[in-house]
Amino acid sequence: MKKLLLVLTIAICGCSSAELVENYKNPDIVLFDANKVLVVGMTNSEAVRTDFENKLTKEFEKRNVESVRSLDVFDVNFTDSRRTEKELDAFEESLLDKDFDAILLTKITGSENKKTLMRTMNELYKSKDGFKEDYRRHQNIYYDDDYYRQFTVYHAETSLYCICMGKERSLIWRGSIDISDPKDIQKTVDDYVKLVVLAMEEQDLIFRKQTDDDVTGL
Repeated sequence: MKKLLLVLTIAICGCSSAELVENYKNPDIVLFDANKVLVVGMTNSEAVRTDFENKLTKEFEKRNVESVRSLDVFDVNFTDSRRTEKELDAFEESLLDKDFDAILLTKITGSENKKTLMRTMNELYKSKDGFKEDYRRHQNIYYDDDYYRQFTVYHAETSLYCICMGKERSLIWRGSIDISDPKDIQKTVDDYVKLVVLAMEEQDLIFRKQTDDDVTGL
């Protein structure tokens, strides 16, 4: 698991607002393939939900795996109120009847405010400066309210469930992902989708890494 976190940190580092902070895979599962996946983005923003589900279903399409947006499956009033366990059981049965065998569910689970010290990478490596250089460079600590910047971290989870016959709602994989200070929502969605795809590829869950033969067509 630590190796996976390191690989994904290196792969995304420096240009992404999304970071995989925890990763769980069902120990009984080595490989998992699906023929038809329901992609669900739980958010009250229809625009974000549409963008997210569109981009994730395109990743399935690239790999010749059928996927369907929740926007195209949920009834108009499905998300307007709380659903009982009985109603969700019936919904899951309807998915089985339509040949779905997996659900990929993404949701925001919480948020918190954090503070970061405003320092440039150049400053971090100036370790030989004397007192006056060090003091002069950082003296705005006394009066610059923006020296410590407040930002928000959103905690999100993406979970892959098998809804195969006899294994209803069986958890296959879950990734906990932090989204830091999202300002450009479209870029944040891009980063998040990219991270989910990489994580699932690393775990051999539906997505597979491309080999040299795949690239060359040999």
